[in-house]
Amino acid sequence: MEIERKFLINTAEWDLLEKPTPTPIAQAYLSTDKVCTIRVRIKGEKGYFTVKGETKGITRSEYEYEIPVEEAKKMMSEFCTKVLSKDRYCIEVDGHTWEVDVFHGVLAPLIIAEIELDSEDEKFVIPNWVGKEVSDDANYYNSVLIESL
Repeated sequence: MEIERKFLINTAEWDLLEKPTPTPIAQAYLSTDKVCTIRVRIKGEKGYFTVKGETKGITRSEYEYEIPVEEAKKMMSEFCTKVLSKDRYCIEVDGHTWEVDVFHGVLAPLIIAEIELDSEDEKFVIPNWVGKEVSDDANYYNSVLIESL
């Protein structure tokens, strides 16, 4: 199960933050059906195949498998017409990892921060560079954002 909250970024604070080196991500979708999303991703030098179920609240089932990066590239080129590109920063705050995605191309200057939790009511610290919560807004799902490419 994936329990995830999403937030927009306070860009003024984000710009001032000392950041680690980001990991480049390219991802595409074999299916963007609401009930079952199927994604192929290249994260750094590794490939991944992911199946996600329908979101209920901020929770959904997720099955992710590492695959050879060459197979991920081949799936993207054979089956996908759109590929989303972003850089991911992983930032530790008070025992939690915030994954901050800085989108490229027509999605720039969009920046989304995500935090995965162990339960929907888990408490966590929200850093000053994190802004408005968009967990309940499907327009910020990557499977929806890719449609604007």
